[in-house]
Amino acid sequence: MVVGQHNKMNFLKKIYYEKYTKRTYSLTGVDLIIDHLFRNISKGVYIDVGCNHPIKFNNTYLLHKRGWSGINIDSDHTSIELFNKFRSNDFNVRNIVSEDENVKKLYFYHKRSALNTLSKELVDSRLSKPSKVIEEKSVTLNKIIEDSPYKNSKINLLSIDIENHEVEVLKNFNFSKYNVDVLIVEITDTNLKELEMYNQSLDFITTSKVYKLITKNSYKLVNWIHSDLVFVRNHFSQSK
Repeated sequence: MVVGQHNKMNFLKKIYYEKYTKRTYSLTGVDLIIDHLFRNISKGVYIDVGCNHPIKFNNTYLLHKRGWSGINIDSDHTSIELFNKFRSNDFNVRNIVSEDENVKKLYFYHKRSALNTLSKELVDSRLSKPSKVIEEKSVTLNKIIEDSPYKNSKINLLSIDIENHEVEVLKNFNFSKYNVDVLIVEITDTNLKELEMYNQSLDFITTSKVYKLITKNSYKLVNWIHSDLVFVRNHFSQSK
């Protein structure tokens, strides 16, 4: 009898969680905020810079499951191979993204590592060191969009997580042309010890380079989880 009641309770819990809860795939859970902001848009377009893995710790997979598609960009060949396999309807790009088209140094730790970065400052602050340094010509985000099937599409979401190189990517991004609704940007543009010390307080965030750059381009901060900042375009109309 006790076993039967236990099985019944587990069954009821399963029904409850399947009906009233939603699984998060991103590292911080920020995809649930994204999902809420776009809850009435069934098929939108995203751009994920520093996509890393098509499912695990991914900010756009929840939208992908809902029928969205878009552009996924990463500097690692292995990551893009996985995207081509599991998200083949997306436009998946293996490239280094920066503010211009010049040769950059990519500090490479290992395949599909979230530590891979273009930031020498970030590398110097870490105890672990890269396994090698790769020199390669970078491209701009504008160029990637123009060369993609989405060059004339409305871009709903832009997510950037590339280990202290977010500001460089956004410096020459054409905000007015692409008019992205929501931006998710990791804040690692200052000393990591300060990030832990201030625990992502509002004062700390509003003095960061990435905050100043994005708000200057007609966006406002609406939320943040750990190091992920959530910005929406001024006058963005959230569906009810």
